[in-house]
Amino acid sequence: MSEQEKGSLRLYRVYIQKILNPAYVMCYMKEWLADETVEKIQSKVEKMGPTAGAELFLESILELTSYMGLYEAIENWDFTLIENLEQHRALLKRIEPSLRTLDPGQLLPHLNECLIDQEEEEIRQKARSYQEELAEPALSGKHTIICAPTGSGKTFVSVMICDHHFRNMPAGKKGKVIFLATKVPVYEQQKKVFQEHFQRSNYTVAGICGGTAADAPVAMTIEGNDIIVMTPQVLVNCLNDQTLSSLSLFTLMIFDECHNTIGNHPYSILMSKYLDLKFDDPGAPLPQIIGLTASLGVGSAKNLTETVNHICTLCASLNAECISTVRRNVKDLEEVICKPRKIIKPVEKRPKSRFVNIILDLMAETECLARNLNAIDDFHPTTIKSFGTQKYEQWIIGVQQKCRVLKLPDKEEESRICRALFIYTEHLRKYNDALIINEDARTQDALAYLKEFFDNIRSGGFDELEQQLASNFEAKLLELNATSEDECNENPKLEEITFILGEEYRLNPQTRTLLFVKTRALVAALKNWIEENPRLRHLKPDVLMGRGKRNQNTGMTLPNQKGVLDSFKTDGESKILIATSVADEGIDIASCNLVLLYEYTGNVIKMIQVRGRGRAKDSKCFLVTSKSEQAENENNNILKERMMNKAIEDIQTWDEKTFLQKINDVQRQLKTMQDSKKKEPQVKLQTGTHRLLCGKCKAFACDTEHIRVIEGAHHTVLGENFRKRYRTEPHPKPNSYGNFEKRCKVYCNDAKCQHDWGITVRYKAFEDLPIIKIESFSVEDVATGKQSYFRKWKNINFALKEFDIEEMSG
Repeated sequence: MSEQEKGSLRLYRVYIQKILNPAYVMCYMKEWLADETVEKIQSKVEKMGPTAGAELFLESILELTSYMGLYEAIENWDFTLIENLEQHRALLKRIEPSLRTLDPGQLLPHLNECLIDQEEEEIRQKARSYQEELAEPALSGKHTIICAPTGSGKTFVSVMICDHHFRNMPAGKKGKVIFLATKVPVYEQQKKVFQEHFQRSNYTVAGICGGTAADAPVAMTIEGNDIIVMTPQVLVNCLNDQTLSSLSLFTLMIFDECHNTIGNHPYSILMSKYLDLKFDDPGAPLPQIIGLTASLGVGSAKNLTETVNHICTLCASLNAECISTVRRNVKDLEEVICKPRKIIKPVEKRPKSRFVNIILDLMAETECLARNLNAIDDFHPTTIKSFGTQKYEQWIIGVQQKCRVLKLPDKEEESRICRALFIYTEHLRKYNDALIINEDARTQDALAYLKEFFDNIRSGGFDELEQQLASNFEAKLLELNATSEDECNENPKLEEITFILGEEYRLNPQTRTLLFVKTRALVAALKNWIEENPRLRHLKPDVLMGRGKRNQNTGMTLPNQKGVLDSFKTDGESKILIATSVADEGIDIASCNLVLLYEYTGNVIKMIQVRGRGRAKDSKCFLVTSKSEQAENENNNILKERMMNKAIEDIQTWDEKTFLQKINDVQRQLKTMQDSKKKEPQVKLQTGTHRLLCGKCKAFACDTEHIRVIEGAHHTVLGENFRKRYRTEPHPKPNSYGNFEKRCKVYCNDAKCQHDWGITVRYKAFEDLPIIKIESFSVEDVATGKQSYFRKWKNINFALKEFDIEEMSG
């Protein structure tokens, strides 16, 4: 570069320094500048800003002897072009307020040809002022609960904290971050966020959840990655079985939806282990704790003082040193957050129809048959037992559990009575379900549910007793069909839903709706109703449910859940998603602008979480209910939300010393309770001989000494004798999970019973291994004859052996 050219460059030096950001051109200059010079310029930009960096950049350019590009650009620059941009700047200023509400992440894919990587990365990493405020305590190293509305970008704040954590690790120390998400769809969503953010960095991200833990070497995955996104129960299991030594492996733990740190939730178990480390091993390194939530809740508090105590207990459980909320940058937050307008729509109760009266008569008749056989009211006494309610179902479950352990001197009589009572109560349960479906959906949906039930029992063990009950139903079927087709028998709640959806889609055809319901049966019923309704079928409903453990036929697999969510988020065909509680926390659907709660209420946390699913501008949230107590509960939740916010504000006025002392006092109380529980005598596993009996007919199934535990959670039975006691049918939904490939359903071999015992699987090299569920059996102590019932394997009181491949080979 000649002296004249350098002189021209110096002439425009001040102007260049003001407008040039070296970061945008450095990637093109590495061929001309030494690595050391590039590092110095980048360091200058980070510490002192782009102007200082530009000054150093120009000095470096002036020292070059062969680079001409910048000089030529300045020489040919027509500054009138810049002056002509004033009009565009004015227009940009006018639309700036609306631009501030846009999500850059949604726009960037459409601008990738206009932006270089550096610009795109800076846009992605640019935090809003309120997000910086939320992150402040955590960035200073404090254990922090971040409480901010849904849709405010708490996950992005956690990414900021994570990034800062790595960049500020002491020399010679390596950071290890774990992000915990309570539900698998949320886990998938957050894993994707972290992977996309850190894909250009040197930090690696991995994910482990219940569905993948069996396939992944957990310890190696954690050791080999910097950030691990995980469901909490997997971490609890790894600590309990010593796959991981302690929480000291991590330097930062982030708890998504941290309000769940109560009771026996996995979050509580993890933090109890944390408190053990803190108080019992003061020298052990402890990870920084970050909690994320939209609501801290009020627990069972009835007043402000109790609410303060509840929040302090939650803070103590999470070792929090402060609660971070938006206080200085409220206006910035309000520009982003679109709080849905809450509307409660009371609807008249459905008039009692002939359909309901017929079902009530059938239930009364079935109850009478059961009472003639045994005093079932003594099995599970209750003061309120109304047909068509959840309380009635609980009574049925209690009676069934007592039936399983009913002991009579005559074993044949015991088998006959237990099987009969099981059949009677199962029919009562289905009739009760039908009444609940009829109350919330169409009569034809309730009738279809019953028809499917009777079709299924005809294809199974259809004995004289079931034949009698089926005949009773069929005798009324003609009348039931007629009343289900009666147009006068419309459900007022469905008419209200039709009106709301019709109006909302008329005003905005691009509306995206989340419809929350309480049961899976209602999910299916409402999907059928919308698809068959000429006014609504264009919405093409889709469904989102949990995985399902008791009845695998009604749940959704993890890939199905992910596929439905991805489709709905990306403007797929479906404009309405019917969901159970699996979608009420953490799911991010930016375009959702209508939330319908169909007889769906809960506590104040659920209210805030569900309301927050409506993320789009001008969102609405409707509660449709015919129950006055539901509307009253929702109004009470609104008051509790105000009480919670006031309690947080009061706590934030305390000086730091007072707050920390309170948290320390509560932690010591929690630790004392933990230690006292550990000192309680552990339930001693019985070593005598036990055997499993079919929970329906009491037929002998197997001795417990032949049961083996596979991978800590699955239970098989060894020996050919057991195989003679069950029959199999192809599984209606065969699939794979971990090392298991689901093949068949397993049923009791008694032709009059055919009770569901479990499934058969292919496990590694082993074909057709039976996997049994303990809830299908009674457990008999051979020595005493006493029978017990266990809903879950973890509750059993007898010892079991681990599955041994060598034993199988031998």
